[in-house]
Amino acid sequence: MQKTNQKKAYLFALLSVLCWSTVATAFKISLADIDYFQLLTWTSFISAIVLFVIVIIQRKLSLLSKLSKRELSLSLLAGVLNPFLYYSILFKAYSVLPAQEAMVLNYSWPLVLVLFSAPLLKQKLSPKVLIALLICFSGIIVIVTHGDLINFQLSNSTGDILALVSSIIWALYWIVNMINPIDNVLKLFIGFTIGFVLSFVSNILFSNLILPNLNTLISVTYIGVFEMSLTFVLWLTALQYSSSTAKVSRLVYLSPFMSLIIIHFVLGESIYWTSVAGLTLIILGIAFQEKMKFGNKTVE
Repeated sequence: MQKTNQKKAYLFALLSVLCWSTVATAFKISLADIDYFQLLTWTSFISAIVLFVIVIIQRKLSLLSKLSKRELSLSLLAGVLNPFLYYSILFKAYSVLPAQEAMVLNYSWPLVLVLFSAPLLKQKLSPKVLIALLICFSGIIVIVTHGDLINFQLSNSTGDILALVSSIIWALYWIVNMINPIDNVLKLFIGFTIGFVLSFVSNILFSNLILPNLNTLISVTYIGVFEMSLTFVLWLTALQYSSSTAKVSRLVYLSPFMSLIIIHFVLGESIYWTSVAGLTLIILGIAFQEKMKFGNKTVE
């Protein structure tokens, strides 16, 4: 068992948060040169390679032959959900929305996770959680309407719906992972391998598979390493070193605000007040129900 070391836990957690803060910008840069089918194909390919190397280094490859049919089925299902469906939808959302709007809406996935926990995990929603959900939902409304609450007209209905659907896919993926008992790194490797196969086929059918130029190769490699593969391993390491999940999980709240700053200075987007206000409401709602325990009958 990994010995706790809170300083190392914070270090790995902050590295993860820093990496995740840059990916919204990296998405937009990559999508300026290639479409979302190609972006998913190349990033999932790079991620699968990185995770394969990590599995080898950690001497976990032999565990593949020991998986039960149920564990393998859950792992394959997880791969269909993430990266294939999740990133297909998310990349499409980024291709039609400002980076800040897609990023903030996608961050609503904890709200969806709580909603799904009731029917899928047979949990009850306490009044406290219902209040938290309303706070989060109000933040989403502020973002998608750009503050025009009276007319209630979506700023970009296609992009907004795609970004919100991506959060639904991520919540489903999270639940599938919760009931799959195999090693987390192995889950990621299987998932990104099947994700690459599916995205490769989709690219052949619906796009044109072309080799990326040097600039695109750099950006897709960055996403594949620092969004999809290595950063998740860094985060898992942080959780292993930490004396409690809560001590490092709160650091994730820094990521979307840091992301807005990077989006502004690198992409040159003017940050809408509605993005900041909506994100703040979503974070407040998530924080309000942070004590929720999925193992309890009542989420509170």
